[in-house]
Amino acid sequence: MNRYLSKLLLSSLLLIGVQAHAQEMRQVSGRVSGTDQKGKKEELVGATVELPDHSAGAQTDANGDFSLSIPVGASKLVVSYIGFTTDTIAVGDGPLNIVLSQPRALKEVVIKKRKGPTEISLMNPIKTELISERELLKAACCNLSESFETTPSVDVAFTDAVSGYKQIQMLGLAGPYTLITRENIPDTRGLASVTGLTFTPGAWIEGMQLSKGTGSVVNGYESVAGQINVELKKPFEETDEKWLLNLYQNTQGRTEANIVHRKQFNEKLSTNFMLHGKSQWLKVDQNGDGFLDQPKDKNFVGLNRWFWFGPKSWEVQGGVKGTYSSNTGGEKSYTEGTEQKPGNPWGYRMDIRRVEGWAKIGKMFPNKPGTSIGLQLSGIYHDQDAIYGQRNYDATQTSFYSNLIFQSILGNTNHIIKAGASTLVDKYEEQLTKQQFTRNEIVPGAFAEYSYSHLDKFNIVAGIRGDYHNIYGAFVTPRLHVRYAPFKRTAIRASIGRAQRTANILAENIGYMASNRNFIIQSTIPGNPYGLEPEIAWNTGINLTQKFQLDYRDGAISFDFYRTDFQNQVVVDVEDAHDVRFYNLEGKSYANSFQTQFDYEVIHNLDLRLAYRWYDVKTTYSGVLKERPLVAAHRAFANVGYETRNRWKFDYTIQWVGQKRIPSVYDHHYMSFTNGEMSPSFVQMNAQISKAFTEDFEVYLGGENLTNYMQHMPIIGAMHPYDVGFDASMIWGPVMGRNVYAGLRYKIR
Repeated sequence: MNRYLSKLLLSSLLLIGVQAHAQEMRQVSGRVSGTDQKGKKEELVGATVELPDHSAGAQTDANGDFSLSIPVGASKLVVSYIGFTTDTIAVGDGPLNIVLSQPRALKEVVIKKRKGPTEISLMNPIKTELISERELLKAACCNLSESFETTPSVDVAFTDAVSGYKQIQMLGLAGPYTLITRENIPDTRGLASVTGLTFTPGAWIEGMQLSKGTGSVVNGYESVAGQINVELKKPFEETDEKWLLNLYQNTQGRTEANIVHRKQFNEKLSTNFMLHGKSQWLKVDQNGDGFLDQPKDKNFVGLNRWFWFGPKSWEVQGGVKGTYSSNTGGEKSYTEGTEQKPGNPWGYRMDIRRVEGWAKIGKMFPNKPGTSIGLQLSGIYHDQDAIYGQRNYDATQTSFYSNLIFQSILGNTNHIIKAGASTLVDKYEEQLTKQQFTRNEIVPGAFAEYSYSHLDKFNIVAGIRGDYHNIYGAFVTPRLHVRYAPFKRTAIRASIGRAQRTANILAENIGYMASNRNFIIQSTIPGNPYGLEPEIAWNTGINLTQKFQLDYRDGAISFDFYRTDFQNQVVVDVEDAHDVRFYNLEGKSYANSFQTQFDYEVIHNLDLRLAYRWYDVKTTYSGVLKERPLVAAHRAFANVGYETRNRWKFDYTIQWVGQKRIPSVYDHHYMSFTNGEMSPSFVQMNAQISKAFTEDFEVYLGGENLTNYMQHMPIIGAMHPYDVGFDASMIWGPVMGRNVYAGLRYKIR
């Protein structure tokens, strides 16, 4: 840790030194607007204001405002914006009011740019994949965990062969190491770290931002592998439909319906109302092992939120969301209430009741360019009861989160400072069969983040936060991001940062409950959660994004490498088929990740995406450094999407998943334990065809796992579910076969 801190402090000192040379300067500020051919005037966001010799410059903010330090003797500024005539203006003493106009030559020119379904900005100091609604519609996209079928950066796999839950992986690390937020408020965490991915229906999502590696200190200290931020549909977007109806049905007996409604009362007040219902009503056992491939279930999710844009630049948002989920699975003959004892059908039950409320309050200061203050608040109550055969797991979580953020500029818009304070409160009550685990975590903290930009060439974001955990004590989280653009279409980024989190070892490893393994917690520190230390990791990364234009069509190629080093980790050890053991790391644990991706519009409206990903993920298990189980070292991916002029859309995805290490399991044929082996590699294909008959009515037909490849006998010991060796958690491949689905989307504007 000291080595990393030294690097960060040295970088910060160098940065301060670079800035300290500014002498004999004065401040100029103002606003840049533009007028179209009809004389309509509006502020220009991102306009460039610079000295004629390009030695200093700034870009306008969201209000068209800028502030810039220039030498005392400088008398002119050059102002430019794409599509407008560049102007040179004289610098006076007061604020500047600059109005650019469109050249006459553009009067008859219509410029159209086709935006890709997934974009990577070259300007953001943190590499961020902007996943649009168009990308999400490429797949059935029933919930958040199923929204990444066409995203190579995220792996999705079943947690077990009983519950039907899927878990994501990023950088080779399990889903709980990725911070998942809803509009930058922590969302899927704690007891919902696995099950919560099903609580966000895909039809509600407007878009997502996915970033790997360390994130901003503004969003907390828990992010290890990256952040996925989900943006829901907004009620004030006038171009969006007022009503959206989405219906889905597949051949495996899954029915879904979504309704999204927006109501804009006036320019200031608007509201969203979203409903989701899902039912798995058909018993399906495609592999013939006597167990349901996924449980019968009923899920209802409802959300309502309000936006108010007040006078004097006040913005307020508040909402509430309720979730109810009931699942029944296990052996086909199991019915709810059947006593769990040898001779009776083995059963699975999971009931979840969850209520969330949140508010965001923001204030901008028009007289102080670039200055704003915001407050985020959220509260969660989560209650669940689960039965896995003879194992019960009941748990309750009550959480509160607040985050106060102040943002301003230091002299000009090239220097932005963010500072604030946050509080995270978690109360957990868990009961695993006869064991009880209760804890209260209270973590107040403060943070500061400084951003420096030099035109569009160079950015640096240096942040640090200090938090005090009522159990672990005080800790510091430094993070640093650097971006350099040597050429107009090239961006090179690097990052380093620390993360800390409490492992919710039961909820995050709920898939292992679908087995007869003994849960053994090797506690070492009484009073700590589960008697274990917090997880602490450093993440470093570097990436290159190169965009290009070939034959008038856009393309991009990117490379990224990330390494995560754990100083401490709660090791989940399933090397012995009898047990799943949890203990503090003694030795090395790391994850190396490399990915390259190529995107290009091959012909008009035909998008091609190719990707290859490599993982090297190892952990020390009982003194031996081993490859982490059930993680594929290699994965290759291809996606092709095509749209015709008469609104047909075709999408096809194929991926090859390499071998995964399987730890020791019980072989019922030889009545002994194996020494571990490698799974076979396999290929999966998905495809979808959709047809929009009008702008408001679209139908779609698709297929998942078209090769019908399934893991052979995913439940070990399915014939003897109460005996030693029964295990439904060693999942390395698909547990369900070919699935055909159809649906429609209908909009009322």
